[in-house]
Amino acid sequence: MREADAVVDHEAAMGLALDEARAAGAAGDVPIGAVVVVEGRVVARRHNQRERSGDPTAHAEVLALRDAAAAIGDRRLRGASLVVTLEPCPMCAGAAWAAQVAEVVFGAADLKAGAVGSLYNVAVDQRLNHTSAVVAGVRADECAGLLTAFFADRRR
Repeated sequence: MREADAVVDHEAAMGLALDEARAAGAAGDVPIGAVVVVEGRVVARRHNQRERSGDPTAHAEVLALRDAAAAIGDRRLRGASLVVTLEPCPMCAGAAWAAQVAEVVFGAADLKAGAVGSLYNVAVDQRLNHTSAVVAGVRADECAGLLTAFFADRRR
């Protein structure tokens, strides 16, 4: 069975996002992974590629949203879930808003730059023309652990 054929829940989708995060870390980038799920099926999965590409916008979320829009043939990802290992930053929260995702699911909170609950909350700002549900803390310890280990290795 292909991955796109398997129905996934938040926990399973976060497992795939964690796999992507590990791939980013192995490539020397900050270990963040993202998955886009539509009707319970994975339509895109990506990881940070800022270092490899030299592109400051090559965050996992932005790349996954681009791939998901191409996969379904519509820039509007209504009904989609964006599942990401770290709470999206303002740019990525804005991309989720622009894509009109139904929900943002994240693992570890980002107290320094989180934009779907920690520092800002773009996802539920009623002044915008679209809001998204937010599910925080899915497999948070695993997600945070990857980041902690990555940065601890960098400081050695």
